[in-house]
Amino acid sequence: MAIRPILRFPDPRLRRIAAPVDHFDAGLRSLADDLLETMREAAGIGITAPHIDVPARLVVIRLEADTAARVYVNPEVAWASPETARHPEGSLSMPGVTDEVERPARVRVRYQDLGGATCTEEADGLLAVCLQHEIDQLDGIFWLQRLSRLKRDRLTKRFLKLRQGDGPASA
Repeated sequence: MAIRPILRFPDPRLRRIAAPVDHFDAGLRSLADDLLETMREAAGIGITAPHIDVPARLVVIRLEADTAARVYVNPEVAWASPETARHPEGSLSMPGVTDEVERPARVRVRYQDLGGATCTEEADGLLAVCLQHEIDQLDGIFWLQRLSRLKRDRLTKRFLKLRQGDGPASA
């Protein structure tokens, strides 16, 4: 396992659409391990391969430190509830800023596991938020795009101010 550099907002690579995974091999398992280690080091609860500049549809989520990580290959939202919920969101690519985002309260996600088997999972609460957030990232939708223009501008200015003196924006 290796800790990989995380792309920082506003790096344009964060808006690329990730390619489907079609090889379920040791390389994919190694990438999932690297994502978990990178996420753990950054104290996050969700990460995608695009966060570390690998344009593949791979997500790792670990909501609590004492639980096993969940790995989703080629995930997609198959169903979303009409009811919505608001929850604070942020990104490992934009540390230090968060805001509330409104999303469907429950989802059903279809994905593959690391062996290539097709799975379906229903989620609500924080897991539903994380799945939607990370699937958006795979689709090239950065979480800020779910906010009003005023909130986006305010958060972008705050983040760039936090980053002053930190070095390159894609470190």
